[in-house]
Amino acid sequence: MNFQLTEEQLAVQAAAREFAQNELWAGVIERDEHQKFPAEQIKKMGELGFMGMMVSPEYGGGGMDTVSYVLAMEEISKVDASCSVIMSVNNSLVCWGLEKYGTEEQKQKYLTKLATGEIIGAFCLSEPEAGSDATMQRTTAVDMGDHYLLNGTKNWITNGSSASVYLVIAQTNPELKHRGINALIVERDTPGFVVGTKENKLGIRGSDTHSLMFTDVKVPKENRIGEDGFGFKFAMQVLAGGRIGIAAQALGIASGAYELAVKYSKERKAFGVPISQHQAIQFKLADMATNIDAARLLCLQAAHDKDAHLDYAKSGAMAKLFASKVAMDTAVEAVQVHGGYGFVKEFHVERLMRDAKITQIYEGTSEIQKIVISREILK
Repeated sequence: MNFQLTEEQLAVQAAAREFAQNELWAGVIERDEHQKFPAEQIKKMGELGFMGMMVSPEYGGGGMDTVSYVLAMEEISKVDASCSVIMSVNNSLVCWGLEKYGTEEQKQKYLTKLATGEIIGAFCLSEPEAGSDATMQRTTAVDMGDHYLLNGTKNWITNGSSASVYLVIAQTNPELKHRGINALIVERDTPGFVVGTKENKLGIRGSDTHSLMFTDVKVPKENRIGEDGFGFKFAMQVLAGGRIGIAAQALGIASGAYELAVKYSKERKAFGVPISQHQAIQFKLADMATNIDAARLLCLQAAHDKDAHLDYAKSGAMAKLFASKVAMDTAVEAVQVHGGYGFVKEFHVERLMRDAKITQIYEGTSEIQKIVISREILK
């Protein structure tokens, strides 16, 4: 087993780190405080190729592997998890799903713009009564012959007001239950589509999260992804890869908090010496470093499995389950290392602690990841 990264992967990692430190760091506290969408930063990320990293160059993407994507996600997430979740949704859920299962016409019309960051996308699965149980879709897409008539509400949609293209999961044939669900491409300016109120969130406050309402929205048949009834399988396949992106985000949050804790421990003095010389702090740092390295290995294993066309359901779920816990634990301990300074915004760790929590919830809660893992090992 080769643990060495390739020259290309190292170059991607370095480019992402440089961008995060030079372009994201300066305004991250202000964006968090005012819930400001990072439009300028996302535009630059698109120009640098971060919004369609794994998309084939044929459609304007970088043609990179999943390992490179994980490395870039970690570096971006160290500084600004709001930017990284926008990046993750566009890469893992929208672009990947369209390239894997979309028609050539859909790819030419939508994927080419999404991959370059000219526009961004949103993935619409969750509903008021359909969160962890994604089979309980109340949004309906009635087959009207040459189009679907879409009605319903979607909740917790990342990029809710900033996206131009929405992948919407809806029920067409309730008698068939999950086999009657479809995935539809909906454009932002379609009549009957309304973006609801922006959520006031604990963390990732720079990313815009909204409810979406669909009232008699006409969606052309050519905007259906896959065969009739393929929607639920499409959603599950997309989310399996999306978990790797969120695992990498959690890893980045943990790494960012750890690096800040190490730096502060060398600067802050107590009882005449830097607190890094006190065993209580040393043990905290040792635990952080060990857990972060373990999480990174799980993330890279899942990315490798995906790149090697192996089954990555279990490895992806394990990576997300463990990395999200490490993110939360590490961020909490980083605040503790900072003492009272950790409780104020200018030292960044309180924001990382708030950002960390959502990684245990979205794209499948930690409890759902355990269900996925247990099913895989008991097959």
